[in-house]
Amino acid sequence: QVQLVESGGGLVQAGGSLRLSCVVSGQFSALNVMAWYRQAPGKQREWVAGITRDGSINYADAVKGRFTISRDNAKYLVSLQMNSLKPEDTAMYNCNTDYTLYGLRRSAWGQGTQVTVSS
Repeated sequence: QVQLVESGGGLVQAGGSLRLSCVVSGQFSALNVMAWYRQAPGKQREWVAGITRDGSINYADAVKGRFTISRDNAKYLVSLQMNSLKPEDTAMYNCNTDYTLYGLRRSAWGQGTQVTVSS
């Protein structure tokens, strides 16, 4: 019912930048929290950043000061600007949204976009 499609991943050298985007489509009455998660090989998925519908933002300590999350409610879009990338940022990045449909809150995930940072 709800689809999330990420884009913007790739290979970048340490110190470089990437911008990830995630667009939401399908049936929903509201998009609530939108967030980015990542999972590196052999590690558990970890939360990276989240933004509420009214613009409240939080970051994981590992990315604070380097990553910036933003959203465009009119375009059902959430972005993640990643600067000063480090090899330890290498992971599959997934977009997640908490949305409302028929009065119920649900969660949906995108397929992910790979970010690889070379040293």
